[in-house]
Amino acid sequence: MFKILVIDDDTVIRELLKRTLKKQGYDVAVASNGEEGIQKAKELRPALMICDWIMPRLTGIEVCRQVKATPELSTTQFFLLTSLTAVGDRVKGLDAGADDFISKPIEMNELYARVRAGLRLHQLSRDLQTQKQLLETELSEAAEYVRSLLPEPLEDPVRVEAKFIPSRQLGGDCFDYFWLDSDSLSMYLLDTSGHGLRAALPSVSVLNLLRSRAIPNINYYQPSDVLRSLNTTFQMTYQNDKYFTIWYGVYNRISRQLIYASAGHPPAILLSGRHNNKLKIQRLKTPGMPVGMFLEAEYTDAHCHIENNSNLYIFSDGVYEIHQPDGSIWGLDSFIQALIRYNDFQPGSLTSILDRVKSMNLNQPFDDDFSLLKISFF
Repeated sequence: MFKILVIDDDTVIRELLKRTLKKQGYDVAVASNGEEGIQKAKELRPALMICDWIMPRLTGIEVCRQVKATPELSTTQFFLLTSLTAVGDRVKGLDAGADDFISKPIEMNELYARVRAGLRLHQLSRDLQTQKQLLETELSEAAEYVRSLLPEPLEDPVRVEAKFIPSRQLGGDCFDYFWLDSDSLSMYLLDTSGHGLRAALPSVSVLNLLRSRAIPNINYYQPSDVLRSLNTTFQMTYQNDKYFTIWYGVYNRISRQLIYASAGHPPAILLSGRHNNKLKIQRLKTPGMPVGMFLEAEYTDAHCHIENNSNLYIFSDGVYEIHQPDGSIWGLDSFIQALIRYNDFQPGSLTSILDRVKSMNLNQPFDDDFSLLKISFF
């Protein structure tokens, strides 16, 4: 049974509405002033409120504003009972959040019709709210599933740490690292276009394919060959128009050689040396279109010698494309300066970088996934 709350300082009107609506089968509560009405609304959480506009102390407009600012009353329909007919008054009521008006003197058939319409909107709002909550729960479960697939940190013979903070929506970032053999470490980070399940599914598919080495006739030690095979497998025409950027590398711990290739992805940053004022800074990137855009796309390899005491940072653009209050973007160069400032070889140092990015994001939820890998070579 729908619950209706009537707020009116006029005893006659209050009792008239109570008795009339009860005869229609509704559960009706009453309040004689605005303060009492707000308190009862929070206790009863009615489907609909009918409130007199002009009352002493707290007017109907003020009651309306407080009700609409209360989250637990978000689906409650609020009707203003008024003899005011000017357009300006109605606009004022709508601006305060009123959903409808009931004119004085009250015409009963109109009252019944408006109440029925208001209750239908209340039920629809509740249904939509339930569906939204179910969707949010499913997205949270999907995000947790993606997180469960990500690898555990490595300690020896190289240290690998990661920070992954999903955005408000399920995103398309994913990364992995694993030993191809006892000497060769494979590492990559990818970022699928868009958000939601449609973005997450290709990322999970790539992770599972590469981790299981399920793509035939591919040299996993040659990054350009990996990207070429992924581009053939994940053409956007067959993947709901989704493409992804990726940085892929293979490090040989005996020769200390890193071979890498990228496909439209931000450069990995290699910082060599223990003293920040003497750091050797390298941006590791090769030309190549994002995977899935063009079947004829070409990918090339590059090589880099890894010196002792080096840190390699691999990340998605969500870590630096941070909108600032003045409308600008924080940007890659500023993020690299943060890497330099907080670069060290102690476990857990990624937290300082994350805190720096959060401060630039005004500690708001990220608009895009935050994905950052740190590989330390000793």
